[in-house]
Amino acid sequence: MAMADNRQRFMPLPDDREPERGQVLAYPEAVKLVNPVEPDFKGEVDDKYEYSCENKDNRVHGWISNDPAIGFWQITPSDEFRSGGPLKQCLTSHVGPTTLAIFHSTHYSGEDLILKFGENEPWKKVYGPIFMYLNSLSDQGEGDPLIQLWKDAKKQMKVEVQSWPYDFPQSEDFPLSDQRGSISGRLLLYDRYVSNEPICANGAFVGLARPGDVGSWQRETKGYQFWSKVDENGYFSINDIRVGNYNTYAWVPGFIGDYRYSGVVTITPGSHIELGELVYSPPRNGPTLWEIGIPDRSAAEFYVPDPNPEYINKLYVNQHDKFRQYGLWERYAELYPHKDLIYTIGVDDYSKDWFFAQVTRKKDDNTYEGSTWQIKFYLDNVDGTQTYTLRIALATAHMSELQVRINEPEAEIPIFTSGVIGKDNTIARHGIHGLYWLYNIDIPGSQLVAGNNTIFLRRTNSTSPFQGIMYDYIRLEGPPDLIY
Repeated sequence: MAMADNRQRFMPLPDDREPERGQVLAYPEAVKLVNPVEPDFKGEVDDKYEYSCENKDNRVHGWISNDPAIGFWQITPSDEFRSGGPLKQCLTSHVGPTTLAIFHSTHYSGEDLILKFGENEPWKKVYGPIFMYLNSLSDQGEGDPLIQLWKDAKKQMKVEVQSWPYDFPQSEDFPLSDQRGSISGRLLLYDRYVSNEPICANGAFVGLARPGDVGSWQRETKGYQFWSKVDENGYFSINDIRVGNYNTYAWVPGFIGDYRYSGVVTITPGSHIELGELVYSPPRNGPTLWEIGIPDRSAAEFYVPDPNPEYINKLYVNQHDKFRQYGLWERYAELYPHKDLIYTIGVDDYSKDWFFAQVTRKKDDNTYEGSTWQIKFYLDNVDGTQTYTLRIALATAHMSELQVRINEPEAEIPIFTSGVIGKDNTIARHGIHGLYWLYNIDIPGSQLVAGNNTIFLRRTNSTSPFQGIMYDYIRLEGPPDLIY
C-alpha cells in the first residue's frame, strides 16, 4: 500500500482480521493480529483510520505488487467537489486490497458535515471524475519495482492535475475550462503587536466557497470549493472556478482565526476577477503575556507519547506521525494516574509537558472521569480596572464541555463554558485535528493578582475513552494600553 513517500507498507490479509486470527479492540475497525497468515504481522494493530489523509494531500494512493510488477492507483486531480475544505480528512486504503474514493464523509467532523435538506429543496452536485491508473514494469531489472511504480504514479498524478478540468465529460453539469473563471490577489496580514506595517501572509490558504459566516467553509457540504496557497510575497491565484457566487475565505498558519472578504465574488464564464490587496487582522486586543503551542489548527506540536508496545503499527515507529498509533488515549491515565496535568509558563516545554489531548481517565470500576488541567503563570503587576483576553483555539472536540476558571478551581460559575461541543471522534481515529474552534474570553483584571495565578481548564462530560479535546493554541493578552 502506498499513499505518500513516507507512508508505504506491506499490508496484512483480510483473513487476519477474522476471529480466529485477530482480536477486536475498542471498536470493530481496530483489530490486533494475534495469529496472522504471515508471522511478520503478529502483534500489530490493523485499523483503516491509521491511513487517513487531508484532502489537500490526497492526490494519489493505491497498491503495488512486486511479482508481477504492477500498480493500481486512484488519482484525484481536484478537491473542488469534496466537502469541508483542504484540511478535511478522509480515508484512503485498507486491507483487501481496498482503495477508497471518498467524496463526502463525516469522519473527523461528525454531524456538522451531514448533508441536510429542506422540504422540496433542489440540489445537485458533480462528484469526480477521478482517474484510475494501472502501471507495470516489463523489465524486472529496472530497479526496485515498488519505488519505480510509485514514482511513475506520482508522475501521472501531476499530468492529471494539469489536465483538470477534464475535457471529455459530456454532462452540462461539468463545465469545461473556458466555461469557468479565475481570481487573483494578494493577502496581507496586520497585527500591530507583530509589526507596525502589514506583512505578507506567507503560507496562508485562500479559497472560494459558498457564501456564509467567517470560517463556515469547514462545515460547508453542498457546494464546490476552490483553494490555493499563498506564495512568500502574499500573492495567490485560483483558476478554473465553476460559475456561481462565493465568499473568499482564508487562514494563516501562525495566526489565529479566520478571514472572510466582505464582498461576494460572482464568477461568470471566462471571467477573471482581480481582488487586489486583502488585509487580514487576526483577533487581538493586547500584547501577548504568554502562549502555549503554535496556531496551526493542529495539536501535532504537543507531546505525543510512544504507543503501548502491545498496540503498534510499525509504519509509524520513529516517525513524525506517531499520533496515528492506536490506543494513545490510554497513555494519559498512565502518565497522570491520580493528578492531572499542571503546566507552568516559563518553566515547562509544551512539546514535552503538554499532553496532545485532554481525554477521560479510566477508573478501577471501568467508568470514566473528566480532568482539570492547570496553567500556572506569574504577573509582575495587574490593572484591576482593565480587561485581559484569553484566546483558546481547539484543534478538535468530541462530546466534551470545556470550562474555564481563574484562581478559583471550585467556583460555582466558570468564567467561560463551551457547552457540549463536537462529534469529530478524532481521538479514536488517530487524527491530530478535526474541526477548528476559537474562543475569545474576556477576563476582568480584578480576577487576576500580581504574582502567581492559575487557569483551570476543566473538561467534563465523560462516559467513554474517546471523549476529549485537542488544543491548537492558547494565549493570554494584556490590556490594549499595557506597556509592552
